[in-house]
Amino acid sequence: MRRKAFGRDRGLSARMALTTFLLGLLYVVFFLVLWRALNLGLGPVIVLVGILAFVQWFTSDKVALMAARARVVTAEEEPELHAMVERLCAMGDLPKPRIAIAPTHVPNAFATGRTPRHSAVAVTQGLLDRLEPQEVEGVIAHELAHIAHRDVTIMTLASFFSMVAGMLVRFGIYSNMGSRNRDSNGAPVWLIVIVVSIVTYVLSYILIMAISRYREFAADRGAALVTGAPEQLMSALQKIAGEMGRIPQKDLREAASLNAFFIIPTNWKQSAGELFLTHPPLQKRLARLAEIANEMGKAAPV
Repeated sequence: MRRKAFGRDRGLSARMALTTFLLGLLYVVFFLVLWRALNLGLGPVIVLVGILAFVQWFTSDKVALMAARARVVTAEEEPELHAMVERLCAMGDLPKPRIAIAPTHVPNAFATGRTPRHSAVAVTQGLLDRLEPQEVEGVIAHELAHIAHRDVTIMTLASFFSMVAGMLVRFGIYSNMGSRNRDSNGAPVWLIVIVVSIVTYVLSYILIMAISRYREFAADRGAALVTGAPEQLMSALQKIAGEMGRIPQKDLREAASLNAFFIIPTNWKQSAGELFLTHPPLQKRLARLAEIANEMGKAAPV
């Protein structure tokens, strides 16, 4: 089976599948409620949604690289980085993605692209400057695991349908605001729509964040398995988190738009309920990697 080297945790996969199912069910119920409450003319909306889906699907990698100001580099420009990616792709049975470097001091990395054959891995200059080669390898293996598991596609679709739900709400409100029945004894249509929209947004946000956290755990596990050295990624995560406190706030704010993509978000220290985090707490990730290291008979870094 292709990409088996990146591994699967059956319990984690089951939780991701259940969460994805609940998210899809939530959207179905949401659309049905709006359709009955607003009598939406779905033809124009479906056409518009189709166009947006097409554009987002085929430009997601370019948009992410542009947002990070990342430049695709050739093997002649970065021979060691290319050799590292080629070796990991061979071990994981993956097609080699494009490789890009973002000119920021923030130590981080991300993967993007709609399929493994149309993907890119971007690392920041700050990451290359601050991490040892074996730590960079652990980070890149994590990003390649995201590509192997098609996480970028799954998260794009999950977020896309959340955006579509918002579009349908606005379309329904504007097209029905002047035609609602003022003599009805029931609740106003606009109030029903607002309440349903708020509930849908909050629940979908929580579910999307849960899927994102599960996939970070899965990518950590995939990196540990494909390199056979979970201590590399553990050391990298600890160093990235430690270096984040030395980065000027201006640079952190500029990079914050890519937090959902980064291996560690720039605001990882902020105290917030775990339900609303895109990434698992760092200590939980390190603890899971330590468990994998113990299973492999390796010593975790202190």
